[in-house]
Amino acid sequence: MSEEKTARLFRMVMENHVCPYGLKSRDLLEREGFSFEDHHLTTREETDSFKEKHDVDTTPQTFVDGERIGGYDALRVYFGKDKPKDARSDTSYQPVIALFTMTFLMALGAAFVATGTWLSVRTAEWFVAFSMCGLAYLKLRDIESFSTMFLNYDLLARRWVRYSYLYPFGEGLAGVLMIAGVGLWLAIPVALFIGTIGAVSVFYAVYIQKRELKCACVGGDSNVPLGFISLTENLFMIGMAVWMIYKLFA
Repeated sequence: MSEEKTARLFRMVMENHVCPYGLKSRDLLEREGFSFEDHHLTTREETDSFKEKHDVDTTPQTFVDGERIGGYDALRVYFGKDKPKDARSDTSYQPVIALFTMTFLMALGAAFVATGTWLSVRTAEWFVAFSMCGLAYLKLRDIESFSTMFLNYDLLARRWVRYSYLYPFGEGLAGVLMIAGVGLWLAIPVALFIGTIGAVSVFYAVYIQKRELKCACVGGDSNVPLGFISLTENLFMIGMAVWMIYKLFA
């Protein structure tokens, strides 16, 4: 059916700017087997004239058999695909899933290099420690934004605002020390303290107050819902601290 149709794509291709959504629209048309005319809007004046002529606010714009389909999102819908999620408004667990997947793979690789075995106790230890460091990094990218979101639910931070700034540093420090296996006298109490406060805060906000909030676990610009997955970060830290205590005294 698509081979019988013709399309025209109008997109910005300027010396200092090539519209990324125009490239995505072209790629989508190619993958769907469309023969299409690729029209470049090479100047701001040409782009503005095109928008005025077709009464549109944005480019790219795709026309199929003379009918305007719209921009990249509309073109995806036309081909029966899901509309891309808006990272600014749509809630999603994708950032957490991506982080934990990568840190698990990192732990597998590191454990294999260190011990010659993919799956071991060391794999689990490094998975948690790498995750702590990754989560700390995401918070530290924009610590002001993180602290603002964190203050929505953390019980200690609400009483002592500076704690919202210290939290990611403590998480990162504990993670690094646990990776190296040194300074556990510091790493264990830090992880146990912030993990326990965090777990209690999340549990209270979600399961007692039943509030619908965004989690600051992957930074203040995320749309990860506060809930069980958010609780996982804190439970990981508590579990890691308890395990390290066991190893020290076993």
